[in-house]
Amino acid sequence: MAQFTALEKFGIAFLVAIILYILNYVLQIVYTYVVGPAVNKVDFKSKGQWAVVTGCTDGIGKEYAKELASRGCDIVLVSRSMDKLKNTAEELEKDFKVSTKIIQVNFSDGEAIYEKIGREIADLEIGTLVNNVGVSYTYPEYFLDVPDWEQSMDNMLRTNCVSATRMTGLIMPGMLKRGKGVIINIGSGSSMIPSPLLTVYAATKAYIDKFSEGLEMEYGKRGIIVQCVLPGFVCSNMSGIRRSTFFAPTAKVFVKSAISLVGTTSRTPGYLPHALFVNVINAIHALTGRFGVWLVTRSMENSRRKILKKKGKMEA
Repeated sequence: MAQFTALEKFGIAFLVAIILYILNYVLQIVYTYVVGPAVNKVDFKSKGQWAVVTGCTDGIGKEYAKELASRGCDIVLVSRSMDKLKNTAEELEKDFKVSTKIIQVNFSDGEAIYEKIGREIADLEIGTLVNNVGVSYTYPEYFLDVPDWEQSMDNMLRTNCVSATRMTGLIMPGMLKRGKGVIINIGSGSSMIPSPLLTVYAATKAYIDKFSEGLEMEYGKRGIIVQCVLPGFVCSNMSGIRRSTFFAPTAKVFVKSAISLVGTTSRTPGYLPHALFVNVINAIHALTGRFGVWLVTRSMENSRRKILKKKGKMEA
């Protein structure tokens, strides 16, 4: 019988560990994106007649409003543009035969907006809340060089962090009283990978991730489904991407995938190619250390350079 050396035994054990790791990852993917959505379908309307969606007139937010309306929920639309709110409301009412309510606020404003929202939704049975509203950098930039620094920082913190916290505080008590509800918080894949030149944006989305995790731990056992969605690139006004690809889908494709995962997983990129992308980036970072960070930084610097060059030409 062949005898293995200690080094050979270590190599075999390492290979087995790698195979088991890959097998476990594949099984998790199959369950999350195939099995889970088939067996854990959530009836959103049964959680409450109304769904509230913030930042709902474009991109991901608008598609969540459409998906929830298609499932029979009446929709409260909360955003800053009255014209877009009216157009979105008319579209939902026409296409899905649901009722809508519009609330015009700018989430970068102060505390008074939450008093207004609270009054507007006081008598509604709200079963679903989608905290989608958010702002990012206008282009990748170093922390101290972000244009209109103080206002930009304040806007990001108010819109990305305070809004989700306050909206949840307004709506969750009703859910808790009924013992059911769904809260979907839209984070960002940037909080899961190295994100130089998007430092504050990524940090605000890391807050959303941790906030969601804590809510799920505290209230998941009391009938409240909490999910944090951490998307990668999606065709939207925020990303500036106009043409969809495998890794940058349309908002409609992305939301159809993400909403199917409610009830299956509490923390997800929402879309399989985004999950693969995040894992590859983090694997490169783990294996190469500073070299991985250098690669990402160079990519962001190149994007910054191109945008500033184009901006300079436009202003010339």
